[in-house]
Amino acid sequence: MHQRLTCDLLHFCRTHRIVICSVAVISAMLLVTTADAAEGSRPNIIFIMADDMGYGDPGCYNSNSKAPTPSIDRLAAEGMRFTDAHAPASVCVPTRFGLMTGRYPMRSNRNPRGPWIQPNRLTVGKLLQQNGYRTACVGKWHLGFEISDYADPLKGGPVDRGFDQYFGIPASLDIPPYYYIANDRAVAAPTETIGANYSEGVTRIQGAFWREGGIAPGFKHVDVLPKFTEKSVAFINELAPASSEEPFFLYVALPAPHTPWLPIDPFVGKSRAGDYGDFVVQVDATVGAILEALEQNNAADNTLIFFTSDNGPVWYAADEQRYDHECVGPLRGMKGDAWEGGHRMPFVARWPGQIPSGSISDEVICHTDMLATFAAILDEKLPADAGGDSYNILPALLGQPQGGPIREATIHQSSRKVLAIRQGDWKLIPALGSGGFSEPRTVDPKPNGPQGQLYNMRQDLGETNNVWSEHPDIVKRLTDLLKKYQREDRSVVAR
Repeated sequence: MHQRLTCDLLHFCRTHRIVICSVAVISAMLLVTTADAAEGSRPNIIFIMADDMGYGDPGCYNSNSKAPTPSIDRLAAEGMRFTDAHAPASVCVPTRFGLMTGRYPMRSNRNPRGPWIQPNRLTVGKLLQQNGYRTACVGKWHLGFEISDYADPLKGGPVDRGFDQYFGIPASLDIPPYYYIANDRAVAAPTETIGANYSEGVTRIQGAFWREGGIAPGFKHVDVLPKFTEKSVAFINELAPASSEEPFFLYVALPAPHTPWLPIDPFVGKSRAGDYGDFVVQVDATVGAILEALEQNNAADNTLIFFTSDNGPVWYAADEQRYDHECVGPLRGMKGDAWEGGHRMPFVARWPGQIPSGSISDEVICHTDMLATFAAILDEKLPADAGGDSYNILPALLGQPQGGPIREATIHQSSRKVLAIRQGDWKLIPALGSGGFSEPRTVDPKPNGPQGQLYNMRQDLGETNNVWSEHPDIVKRLTDLLKKYQREDRSVVAR
């Protein structure tokens, strides 16, 4: 079934004339870095990040999922599935900052009108680029650009932060302006205007929702995911044949199943969870197309591929009841929340011959860990000022026994910047409420009651039993550690 859906997606791209750059143009755009990388010893790396997909959406995490995900399930069956993996935040932008830099988003010090990542900051792309990898980013950047005129280069984006080439959109597909960017140039300026769009029967931020704003001539929201699929496949087709000499890194930042939920015809009705579920199926077909491209180029065996999501879904109790589909599985909360549903993510990795097939890890990991992990694969030492919240999870990926947990603790940031901290079995949220979307903005504590939340995650995965008042010693220890992490510029012991 998944092969047919993948073919349907590629057929849609062709019939709608969603085309890729020629081989000559792509080759001209590539920046060749150091050529002395160890030939054949370093894997290609593909990192696929879905947008707003929940812990309970893939079938490998939820046997009762109403959205078939055979390609994601295949990755898990042929690699490793993490049960306790986390985004550094429960919303889009700060998570991407953490992934790229290995730093918690509370350290961003961003320019509100410009790029989130400072020019001198080491990113995963820059690390790999400097070590002989050809690097590309396809999809949603959502970390800001310096824009003065759309006719000028858009500075501060992927090609200025470690990627040889980029094709994508500046932000989420419901946030204007709507236009494509190739490397550091707008393909077409957003000179026209489109009205807001909503769907009946769901909340205003669900369904085929997008906001009013600028749009480029000819830009159609429904074409975006198929176009990114084709761009990703084209990159693999171009670079995989030479990857034994120059490995490649491909970061695929999908815009789905984030709103607008716009599954194309081959996927309509393929789930039992409405348009959202159908869009999840289409995301899975994109993963399938990438896997197929690796196989056709005989590159699968030397490619380390990851699949995850940036944060939880927008899925309310009414949606769960309507479709009997638990987007976050047994977790509490959703996108934006400090509760687990906001930031505990599906996270699977496959590396044939290295990662044990069909393995499961309960190691607590975070997206910020990619920088240190890639450095370990390269046998490179990170600079002292880089990746201050990034732990090397390569031992966990390879199934090597450890004397204890890899991470000392992990911070989770909600949409309203409530910081939760997890250490071992314990998780502390120093406030009542979720700090996100699924609770009112203010929750008044009961008189003489707890001022925050403390959960034992091993005993209470659903975060239903707040034991704050019963363990003042643990509350103090975690509160002090959280303050220490906030006060200092890193949480990892200096390397």
